Amino acid sequence: MTHRILILGGTTEARQLAGKLVRRSDLSVTLSLAGRTESPVAQSVPVRVGGFGGADGLAAYLREEHVDLLIDATHPYAARISANAAEAATKSGVPILVLRRPGWEPVAGDRWTLVDNVTEAARALGTAPRRVFLAIGRQEAGGFEAAPQHRYIIRSVDPVEPKLGVPDAFYLLARGPFPEADERALLEKYGIDVVVSKNSGGQATYGKIAAARALGIDVVMIRRPPLPDVPSAETVDALAAKVDHLFDPVAERGV
Repeated sequence: MTHRILILGGTTEARQLAGKLVRRSDLSVTLSLAGRTESPVAQSVPVRVGGFGGADGLAAYLREEHVDLLIDATHPYAARISANAAEAATKSGVPILVLRRPGWEPVAGDRWTLVDNVTEAARALGTAPRRVFLAIGRQEAGGFEAAPQHRYIIRSVDPVEPKLGVPDAFYLLARGPFPEADERALLEKYGIDVVVSKNSGGQATYGKIAAARALGIDVVMIRRPPLPDVPSAETVDALAAKVDHLFDPVAERGV
């Protein structure tokens, strides 16, 4: 018997999980990408690109495609997608699991200012001009037009379009992981005073946080949004183990 799994992806862990699950001959895995990245990394399983049309559209897809398990492995800040996934699972009766990497915790030497959103982050930079490393992706960068007095170094996977309506902005295109030594060199090169980051968790983008700590640089950290309370795991291996337990061939045979 083949079990159909839909993974809502866009993260490194989603790709790793798909690669791990597809090794099982009794699992048929599809990876769904929102399509926001112009040149996504190659995947090891069939990929579906684009939205579903909210919770109702996703629920309809789960029913029509006879999906046996929905896995939400989206970014911790994809709050709307996660909410839609939880609602769609309820409406369709399809089980859901979430892969949710733990957030970073401040340690001795960190100079974090915690905020809830981009608007608060722009305000937290203060009124005096500063050299800001903006490392939150391209989609919300426009929120910093509210603080045009700063000099911005903006890093994203895809170009920020349109460019920010501020007098001093420099754009870097790069895809992680970003080692701490490289991040330290970048912060020093541009004379950065403050880093703006989301609390993504994981190691791939932690380098800038560690580098800021080593250099005594302030970090404005945008907290994670509230997310649905559904069964979750923090690592690829832990979630794969939950899938193994759910679709245990021995249990299904009733042995």
